[in-house]
Amino acid sequence: MDRLTNSTLPSLATRGIQIPAYDRSQVQLGVVHFGPGAFHRAHQAFYLDEVLRTDLRWGICEVALQSTGVRDALAPQDGLYTIAVLDKEPGYRVIGSIYELLVARESTHAVLARLVDPAVKLITATITEKGYCLRPDGGLDTNHPDIQHDLAHPDAPRTLVGYLAHALKLRRSKGMPPPNIVSCDNLADNGKRLRRAVVEFVAQSDGELAKWIEREVAFPCSMVDSITPATDDALRARVAEALGVEDRWPIQREAFCQWVIEDTLRGPTPDWASVGVTVTNDVAGFERAKLRLLNGAHSTLAYVGSLAGLETVYEAIDHPDLDRFVQTLMREDFRASLHETQGLDLGRYIDAVLERFRNPAIRHLLAQIAWDGSQKLPFRILNTMVEALAAGRPIDRMCVPIAAWFHFIRRKAAKGEAITDPMADTLSELGRRCTGDAKQDVDTFLSLPRFWPAPLTNNDRVKSALMRAYERLAAVQNPDDLAAALGG
Repeated sequence: MDRLTNSTLPSLATRGIQIPAYDRSQVQLGVVHFGPGAFHRAHQAFYLDEVLRTDLRWGICEVALQSTGVRDALAPQDGLYTIAVLDKEPGYRVIGSIYELLVARESTHAVLARLVDPAVKLITATITEKGYCLRPDGGLDTNHPDIQHDLAHPDAPRTLVGYLAHALKLRRSKGMPPPNIVSCDNLADNGKRLRRAVVEFVAQSDGELAKWIEREVAFPCSMVDSITPATDDALRARVAEALGVEDRWPIQREAFCQWVIEDTLRGPTPDWASVGVTVTNDVAGFERAKLRLLNGAHSTLAYVGSLAGLETVYEAIDHPDLDRFVQTLMREDFRASLHETQGLDLGRYIDAVLERFRNPAIRHLLAQIAWDGSQKLPFRILNTMVEALAAGRPIDRMCVPIAAWFHFIRRKAAKGEAITDPMADTLSELGRRCTGDAKQDVDTFLSLPRFWPAPLTNNDRVKSALMRAYERLAAVQNPDDLAAALGG
């Protein structure tokens, strides 16, 4: 079978496949993106593909910090790939917004050259929470080995923060205007956190540059949303059948797609409104709703559902007791922590999230959502617990997904299975120390460093609620056990 390339594009149009509606040979470089994973290619690259229909200045240089996988799969395809939109009626679209693909550890100087290219007006990132090398308080972790490397070797960085710091130094020295730098990761106040990390990094060696960055460089906060299950061989086969050519790394997502960007952009920008991107002064309202209502519910389904042997979000939300529990958690606990935001109806948003979970066409694996729990749970649930404690609201239901995560780690460690998490070694050691006794095991996890917000440590109310949840979940082995464990 032929491969998806520029030369095979014309044959796709005859099969009803949507292909780039512009001349790819005329696309210019305008964006550098760090982290060309599935979500970015389903989301930001999709929006920029829309922009290129009318403005060819926004081609993307994709930068993977370490992995060669995306480059190796897509470079022979001229950067083309397919989005399979999974809904009642599936659809297929070939995306052409990738201008080039680089691997930073192999091409450091090429990446730095792109970052200081005058044509580049926008830098974006999807490197997951762990890629920002932050402390629990949101500051830069200067003890992180990669940050220490970048501080010692600023012209050969390993991290996003190191690359941005060096690129901004070069731009300033050349009298060039800075780009807009947009974090698209699921971090609360992601733009503010990235700005702080870069400024704190630069301040270690150049106070004047740090002040210039604070004054001149826009780091808008953003909120992104579209459920994007991992690519598997079944998807590759389905896409090949639809296209009539082979795509080595297609992606899949639901029809729903949302991007909200803070209205602090400077200089030339794409015409965001024309492609459905929301530019607003209140990204935080959208962001908090998404992190808590969508992502918090996702983590709850992932850890509780996994204990019961369920595999996908659809299977988990289709279980009546788990559905009932998650709905109550969203409508009574998570919603109470959110303020009203112009353009966002929280009740309708909850209904829409639940409807998205119930899409049988999306096979979103709970195992995938369960990755990196030590990085996700503080933002998705623990911060909400802190606010609930301060306001005198209940925390018992919110302790259930946290206790389920404890059991998830305990069972992985007992079986000797790998844990996908930047704190994997520490978590495995904690899991091996667990005995099944609720008090001992909860105490063990409460000792986890760099995870717990201060108000939750040494708090008897939190500890008691976690112990009760841990005890109820201990017996969960299959879906029939959920009713008793969740109070159904």
